[in-house]
Amino acid sequence: MRHADHHPAFAGSIPQFYERYMVPLIFAPYAADLAARTAQHRPMKVLEIAAGTGVVTRQLAQVLAPDAAITATDLNPTMLDHAASIGTGRAVHWQAADGQRLPFEDGAFDAVVCQFGVMFFPEKARAFAEARRVLRPGGALHFNVWDHIEHNAFAQSVTDALALEFPQDPPRFMAHTPHGYHDVAVIARDLANGGWTTRAQIETLAHRSRADTAREVAIAYCQGTPIRNEIEARAPQDLQAITERTAQALAQQYGSGVVDGKIQAHVVTITR
Repeated sequence: MRHADHHPAFAGSIPQFYERYMVPLIFAPYAADLAARTAQHRPMKVLEIAAGTGVVTRQLAQVLAPDAAITATDLNPTMLDHAASIGTGRAVHWQAADGQRLPFEDGAFDAVVCQFGVMFFPEKARAFAEARRVLRPGGALHFNVWDHIEHNAFAQSVTDALALEFPQDPPRFMAHTPHGYHDVAVIARDLANGGWTTRAQIETLAHRSRADTAREVAIAYCQGTPIRNEIEARAPQDLQAITERTAQALAQQYGSGVVDGKIQAHVVTITR
């Protein structure tokens, strides 16, 4: 799902927890939105970058024309293998690829799609340049990025709870990486540095994130994201105990039944 520097972070059982808990919690509504935006342009050849466990891929398979070709890529084979094992209901070409060095010819695609992957590229302008290179003239790049963590309730609350667990060295993955690329002016600058000359359409889109219990939210973040690696690096034997204490902190804040919190992201479309 991510660049090589972050590749090992999504190994082990993280993909399974990610798909089971994180996808319905925060990714599903944005996947449906991004796929719908892509389908509006009626592309026949679509490339997905940083496909992860395939939440957007499955949506694209549902809404694109039956004869449209989908190529879904990810740098992380573990995530991509899990996506392929779930399946899509139609033919998809799965391929390991680095979004900053795409192994495709110039102008090979009508659309490039990337859900919550751009934040992980160390050289974002280069990734944008690669997306532009593989698009035909008139093709579109569709991607989304999380807004600041303060606009994403559960991510902020989990980060706060873990700061109490590790006051000397709090895990900051969520704030620094998934929610660290939220400035739309910076996004526009990186697109320009990647060779894009047209004006991007950027919409800030809020949804509600819901789970049956606070414990599901704690499991999602503590065991289904690279936060798990941060916890295990600090307390190798305490992942489950810390997850449970995080769940208790969330229950105190959101209640013991169904929990609900705001999520917010920027959705970007730009045409070559």
